[in-house]
Amino acid sequence: PESDRSDSYQSEADLEREFIRLLTTQGYEYLTIHNEEMLKANLRKQLEILNNYTFSDNEWKQFFSDCLANTNEGIVEKTRKIQTDHVQILRREDGTTKNIYLLDKKCIHNNRLQVINQYVETAGTHDTRYDVTILVNGLPLVHIELKRRGVAIREAFNQIKRYKRDSFWAASGLYEYVQIFVISNGTHTKYYSNTTRDSHIKELGESDRKKSKKTSNSFEFTSCWADGNNKIIADLVDFTKTFFAKHTLLNILTKYCVFTAQNMLLVMRPYQIAATERILNRIEVASNYKKMGSVEAGGYIWHTTGSGKTLTSFKASTLLKDNPDIEKCLFVVDRKDLDRQTRDRKDLDYQTMREYDRFEKGAANSNTSTRILKKQLEDDNANIIITTIQKLDIFIRKNKNHTVFQKHVVIIFDECHRSQFGDMHIAITRAFKKYHLFGFTGTPIFAVNASSGGKPT
Repeated sequence: PESDRSDSYQSEADLEREFIRLLTTQGYEYLTIHNEEMLKANLRKQLEILNNYTFSDNEWKQFFSDCLANTNEGIVEKTRKIQTDHVQILRREDGTTKNIYLLDKKCIHNNRLQVINQYVETAGTHDTRYDVTILVNGLPLVHIELKRRGVAIREAFNQIKRYKRDSFWAASGLYEYVQIFVISNGTHTKYYSNTTRDSHIKELGESDRKKSKKTSNSFEFTSCWADGNNKIIADLVDFTKTFFAKHTLLNILTKYCVFTAQNMLLVMRPYQIAATERILNRIEVASNYKKMGSVEAGGYIWHTTGSGKTLTSFKASTLLKDNPDIEKCLFVVDRKDLDRQTRDRKDLDYQTMREYDRFEKGAANSNTSTRILKKQLEDDNANIIITTIQKLDIFIRKNKNHTVFQKHVVIIFDECHRSQFGDMHIAITRAFKKYHLFGFTGTPIFAVNASSGGKPT
């Protein structure tokens, strides 16, 4: 009978074989690729299949050297290619140009997943042999480093650190395309982004003082995977069946990563992904059944301090921006928080706007007055708006018959348990007609701890 636990595999080789076997049962194609020439030949073939185009030898040589393996580009530039510039320009021999997709982000199952193991790199500082790599359309985008049972997974983290130092950059540098690393000893499994690893190397190299400093780039900030109820999935067999399910992995790579304005790749944590997907699902179902403006059209997200709610709201907002049915997305904060978070520029430079700009410069619109808020609500290009509850309240009171009240809008409240959001809830439900209302809170109010005022929160 098939084992369902990784603790039955004692050696690293046994664990690796079972891991690959599981991936092949989930639809991955196993390839015996152990050197760069084989990797490059498969990459060409996969990109030709994805783009329904056959490169001439000269076209491929030029495209590979200019777009895929440019010697002036490193991890940051290659990460940007995967996350934001996944459509590259091929200059054909007849002088015309053609778009070449590295990934299909609209129809994710057009992307082909393959698995290789024991890839050998001899062009680096030292000869290295990598454990398991996931190829997406021929590019190595996920790398897995395994250790035998009983060995701390920190050793796998350190092993990847040595790979970066010694060989990921070697030859054509294709392993610098890896977006996500997974480390496991069978019973404990975690994942993290390429810039977590890359920045950790740089920090360790800067000074002896930083060697003991814990930062967001150190091992302590690698992530556990979890199910929809936030129960941790640590065993590699269970992790493989969930995280490495083709639909899940492709969604993480194409939808649930954020490449920030500071060139940092953030891979969302499972509870952030779950919250984002439930927001999107609630909106879709409510819209299909014409239940906008009802309790069923919204909900609240219970988070803890420091859990990254701004990233969750940002990702939900930017994904909603691609939904043609949603005309506006408002993120509403309290002035008290805004004033505490303001630095040099009153009202405008507050924390939420700074964080949104950190995730993607210019993704959202803030406002210094109700007049500017009104202008943004009337601007079809201002899809995501950050404002205060006070400005929104003034706008509603002064513009009783404004056309925005008839538009399909999503309104997200920060710290929605506070009493002033109860007042705002009443004003919104009276003014807006087609809305979805979501609230983030670290202090949910249930019947047992509700105030006697009777105002909804």
